[in-house]
Amino acid sequence: MGELNAPTKRTKLLPDNAYRKLEEGEVYKPIVAPGDLRAEVTRWSVSVGLVMTVIFAAACVYIALRAGNGIEASIPIAILAIFFGKLRSIKSTILENVIVQSIGQASGVVAAGAAFLVPAIYINGLEPEWWQIFLACFIGGTLGVVLIIPLRKYFVKDLHGDLPFPEATAVNEILCSGESSGPTAGKVLIIAFLMGAVFDFLIEGMHTWPMVINSTALLGGLGETMAGVGFEISIFGLAALFGLGYIIGIKYASIIASGSVLAVLVMVPMIFMFGSQAEAFDFAGKAYDISNMSSGAIFGAFVKPIGIGAIAVSGIIGIIRMGNIVFGSISLGFKGLKGGAVKSDEPRTEIDMNPKNVLLIQFAMALLMAILFFVVALITVDSETGETYTMTASMGYAVVGAVVGFILSFLFTPVAAQAIAIVGVNPVSGMTLITVVFTILILVAFGLKGEGGMFVALIVGTAVCTALSTSGALISDFKIGYWIGATPRQQERWKFLGIAVAALVVAFVIPVMNSSYHFVIEDEETGEMVSNQEQLPAPQANMIAAVSKGLLDDPAKQPWLLYGLGAIMAVILYMGGVPMLAFALGMYLPMGINMAVLLGAFTAFIVGKTGGSQRVRKARSEQGILIASGMMAGAAIFGIITAVLRLTDIGAPIQYITVGVDLAVKEGMLKEVAEAGYYEHFGQIISFLAIIALAFGCFILARWGAKGAIREEDELS
Repeated sequence: MGELNAPTKRTKLLPDNAYRKLEEGEVYKPIVAPGDLRAEVTRWSVSVGLVMTVIFAAACVYIALRAGNGIEASIPIAILAIFFGKLRSIKSTILENVIVQSIGQASGVVAAGAAFLVPAIYINGLEPEWWQIFLACFIGGTLGVVLIIPLRKYFVKDLHGDLPFPEATAVNEILCSGESSGPTAGKVLIIAFLMGAVFDFLIEGMHTWPMVINSTALLGGLGETMAGVGFEISIFGLAALFGLGYIIGIKYASIIASGSVLAVLVMVPMIFMFGSQAEAFDFAGKAYDISNMSSGAIFGAFVKPIGIGAIAVSGIIGIIRMGNIVFGSISLGFKGLKGGAVKSDEPRTEIDMNPKNVLLIQFAMALLMAILFFVVALITVDSETGETYTMTASMGYAVVGAVVGFILSFLFTPVAAQAIAIVGVNPVSGMTLITVVFTILILVAFGLKGEGGMFVALIVGTAVCTALSTSGALISDFKIGYWIGATPRQQERWKFLGIAVAALVVAFVIPVMNSSYHFVIEDEETGEMVSNQEQLPAPQANMIAAVSKGLLDDPAKQPWLLYGLGAIMAVILYMGGVPMLAFALGMYLPMGINMAVLLGAFTAFIVGKTGGSQRVRKARSEQGILIASGMMAGAAIFGIITAVLRLTDIGAPIQYITVGVDLAVKEGMLKEVAEAGYYEHFGQIISFLAIIALAFGCFILARWGAKGAIREEDELS
């Protein structure tokens, strides 16, 4: 989702028939002809691509865990490839930039697959090892590559001009215009990176001022009166969230915020108003006394489940809406099996990996998937008997899991690819939910229950989700290569390395985030373990966790009524033409996150409306994707550094650099032991002024970047 689009005019390098259907007998000729053997895979392109993979895999998974929304890594990677390529004594070629982008693109797709599923394992009380996360993501990502390779020619060549490829078009325009553009875009990205890094480290690393701007603390007596009747407004003043709103745009940020307003400022006060008049009652296996519950506790107990139900059904409706794509794409998967041997006389721009090698890798990944599931089942303790599963049982569950995982990946990868090619949106949430539910039902039919069944099902889901995310993005990558004239075989081969590195990064970041902040924390009011809404909300993972727990655990302990209300709300939103997933995320996520996103989007809206001419306003608006991407990447990288500094295994060195709070390791955990006097009072004003200063800084940077972009454009004309 988002409103920051690629340039609408076609760059001079591209042929006239780049974006339209070909006439009968007409042939598309890429920018780099098949006989042109300029540098493509070089030490520079591979090394820079891997550096981009590390940075943006960490950034993407961090943002997804903290804010519930992923970020698109391809565009900033393409811009940085051009920027750094021009700093070399021998400037990089456009084909080298394609390889950098192609390798780096693996960062976002692997992070998306992992962030959707892996936290659900933690939320359900299980502890995956880093190698389990790595293998699930690597297997899924590799499957996504080899399952879509046989369909490359059909999507990018046979359907040339029939499919709009919105994301691929955006990256393609950047790569093409980069051949003649100046360095301003790269400088804007780097400055924004530093802004985000410094701002968030001052908050979360040094605790210079509070992260949360809260109406109760900021407004004094008035705020306390509001909180007494269930009204409490908050903003999380983080650059990562601000940047996310900047890139999402005012439309979707407003819809997300509307969901939050309904949940926090309407539903919570109403539940408190009517519920406080009633006596204590039992619901979904728990006892509640609303008169003694805070607004946050009411939100978590009664409103958040409604959001979960709405998120789940929104994903399913997304699949149903794409019914033609789904059914039409499934047959494409079987077309891919008919690939023949590579012809020796094929032009360079048409050469894929050898079909035999592709099939061999598919078989190897299916086998590796079965081995992974076998080991997971073998070492997981059955919650009912307290014993591990037998060798025979584990082998049976592994075979079932591998077969289900491979078949669903095979069926859904062309769906994901075609959806990306047509509308630019991958319906991965609905397909992943279907995968998890179907896998659980199959495994239960074979006798696998409890924690073992949950673990295997969620690992299967992780692999499939990563496969779908990868295949959808890779088809865009292939189209970019087709337009420019890259060698498909090179894109395919080096994609595997990007997938492996991204999977390693994700397997490091997610456990570190859990060790530092924890996906599940103890509720101060009830003493129960609940999801960490403020630090690691991970909405999709919480939805998957709730569904899997409801199917494999005691169904009576699940708030099915509230899930059902959320499902009905999603249907109503769809009928009313409201983007249901955005609204549902707003209902689920804490208001502080959504208000920060809205503030970033509002800043982008204002920046795009300023300037003395339409040309200046457009140029300022186009700086948005650079500023937002850089800011989020910088905030995320330093956010991960902060998470590492919080680890008690290394002595939690963060306790020695904090300013506004006193931290100490107690009972094996990092805990807040005291606060500076200004932190909750005067510090609130400082926090508010800081986020306003960040918005002003974005305006100044957008104005400077627009001037540079206009100057460079005039110099070329």
